[in-house]
Amino acid sequence: MFTLKADSPLQSTWAQTMSLLENCSNMKQLKEIHAQMIKTETATEPKLATKLLTLCTSPHFGDLPYAQRVFNGITRPNTFMWNAIIRAYSNSKEPELAFLLYQQMLSSSVPHNSYTFPFLLKACRNLSAMGEALQIHGLVIKLGFGSDVFALNALLHVYALCGDIYYARQLFDNIPVRDVVSWNIMIDGYIKSGDVKTAYGVFLDMPLKNVVSWTSLISGLVEAGQSVEALSLCYEMQNAGFELDGIAIASLLTACANLGALDQGRWLHFYVLNNGVDVDRVIGCALVNMYLKCGDMEEALRVFGKLKSDQKDVYVWTAMIDGFAIHGLGVEALEWFNRMQREGIRPNSITFTAVLRACSYAGLVGEGKELFESMTSLYNLIPSIEHYGCMVDLLGRAGLLDEAKELIKKMPMKPNAVIWGALLKACWIHRDFLVGSQIGAHLVEVDSDHSGRYIQLATIFAAEGKWKEAAEVRLKMKNLGVSIPPGKSSITVNGVVHEFLAGQQDHPQMEKIHLKLKQIAERLRRDEGYEPSTKDLLLDLENEEKETAMAQHSEKLAIAFGLINTKPGMTIRVIKNLRVCEDCHVVAKLISQIYCRGIIMRDRVRFHHFRNGNCSCKDYW
Repeated sequence: MFTLKADSPLQSTWAQTMSLLENCSNMKQLKEIHAQMIKTETATEPKLATKLLTLCTSPHFGDLPYAQRVFNGITRPNTFMWNAIIRAYSNSKEPELAFLLYQQMLSSSVPHNSYTFPFLLKACRNLSAMGEALQIHGLVIKLGFGSDVFALNALLHVYALCGDIYYARQLFDNIPVRDVVSWNIMIDGYIKSGDVKTAYGVFLDMPLKNVVSWTSLISGLVEAGQSVEALSLCYEMQNAGFELDGIAIASLLTACANLGALDQGRWLHFYVLNNGVDVDRVIGCALVNMYLKCGDMEEALRVFGKLKSDQKDVYVWTAMIDGFAIHGLGVEALEWFNRMQREGIRPNSITFTAVLRACSYAGLVGEGKELFESMTSLYNLIPSIEHYGCMVDLLGRAGLLDEAKELIKKMPMKPNAVIWGALLKACWIHRDFLVGSQIGAHLVEVDSDHSGRYIQLATIFAAEGKWKEAAEVRLKMKNLGVSIPPGKSSITVNGVVHEFLAGQQDHPQMEKIHLKLKQIAERLRRDEGYEPSTKDLLLDLENEEKETAMAQHSEKLAIAFGLINTKPGMTIRVIKNLRVCEDCHVVAKLISQIYCRGIIMRDRVRFHHFRNGNCSCKDYW
C-alpha cells in the first residue's frame, strides 16, 4: 500500500521526492506526492516539477485536466515543461489546443529544442492540418532546426500522412542526412497515396533497409490488392536475412486469404509456431480468417479452439461466423452467433452483417427476419444500409420480391446502388424481367461507372430476346469508357500461384490445358449428356460460338490446370474474382463426380464445395 506521512523528516529531501515520483504508478499516488511537495515547498523545484508534470501527462495513467492545473501553478515553465503539456494535448481528443499553448510559449519567449516541433506536428497529423504544418515548416527553418533530422522526419510524416506527396518528396530530397526513419516514412506515404510503384522505387534506393521498411512495403502491397507481389517480397525479405515481425505476418496472412493461397498460409502458420511469434489478437484473427478464406474450415476451427479466452474478441468470433456464412453453413453460423453470446461477447454491427449474410446464402428467411428485428429491440443497434442490403438479398433470393420492395420503401435512408443491385439480381434469378429492366435502367444512370450494372441490364434484355436493347446497353457502356473487369482465377500448385484470365492464351501449359478441356467436354457429353448452358451469355451469338466462349472461362482453365498438375484424388482449390456462372458451376459438379476430385471454388462472394456431383450451395447461390 502506497502511503505518505506528513511528519516524515525524509519527505522534504529532494532525492526522496524524486524516488517517490519515479516509483509512482497511478494518479492517486501522484496526487499524494504533489500534496506533500506543496507542503514541503518543493513543487516549484524545476526537475521535480518537470517530473511531476511528465507523470501527469503520461498516456498510461495521466490526467490532462490535472496536468493543466499543475502547469498553471508553475511560475516560469521551462522548455521541457512546455513540451510535456504540448505533447499531451497533441495526443488528446483536442489536439488543436496544442497550437494555443504553443502560441503562449512563443509569447513567453521560451526557447525551443528538437522535440518541440515533433510534438506540434503530431497535432497537425491528428487534425490533417496542412496549413499549420506549412507554418511550422517555416519556423523550423527560421529557428535553425533545418538540419535536425528528428524535426524534419516529423514534418515529413505530416506531409506523407496528409496525402501531400509533392511536399513530402520535396522535403525528402532536401533532408541533408536521411536516416532509416526518413526512408520508411516516405515508403509508407507513397503506398498510402496509392502510388505503390514509386514506393517500391524508393525502397530499392534505400541504402540501409530494416524490418520496418520491408514490413511497410509488404503491408502497402496487400492494401493495394497486390497480394502476389507481397508474397514475393516476403521471400526477398528472408533471403536478405530479416525475420518477419507480427505486422508483416498479419499482412501476409491477409494476402494468402485474398489469393486462397493455402500452402503459403500454412507455411506462415508454421513460421509463427516455430519462431516464437506472439499469437496476439491480430495474428490469431488473421490466421482464422486465412484458413476460412482458403476453404479450410477444419483448420480454422482448430486455430480458434487454441486461442486463449482473452484473444477471442468480437472480431475473431465475427470472422468465424462470416466463415460459416461464405461456406453456405447458415445453421452453423447461427449456432456460433448464439454461442458467442453465451461466452459473454456482445455482437456488433459487423457481426450482424455476417450472420444476416449467412441467412441469405442458406435461405433462412425466418431466422434472418428475427435477427434483423432484434438489432434494435435487443441490442440497441441501428441497422445500416449494409444490413438492409443483406435483408433485400435474403428476401430477393427467396423469391419474396414484393416484400423486398416494401422493405426498400420503408428504409430510413435513401437506397444506394448496392440495394438496387441486390433486387436486380433477384429479378434475374426469378425471371421478373419487367421490374428487372426498370431497376437496371435506373442503376446504369446512378452507378454509371460500374460495369456490372450494364452487364446485368444487358443480360436481362438478352434473356427476353431483346438483342437490340442489349446491344444498345453495351454500346453505351463502351462510349462512356466503362471497362469490364476480366474474369480471373488463381490456383496454387507446389507453392506457386498461377493466375488465369478468361480467354488467356499465353500460359506455358496452355496447349495442354486446351487439350484437357476438350477431353473433359467429350467425356461430360458422353457420360453425362452435358450440353453447355449459354443463357447467361448476353451476346447474340450462334450456339457454337457461345460454347467456345464458355469454354474459355478462367475457372475452367484453372480446373484443367489443376487436373494436369496435381495427383489423382487431390482437392483442387480455385479462387475467382467474379461470380461463377451457371455453366461453370454445372461443369465443376460433373468433374468432381467423373474424376473423383473435390473442388473448392471461391467466387466473388462465397465458397462452392464440389464433391461427388454435388455442391455445398445446393444450387442456391
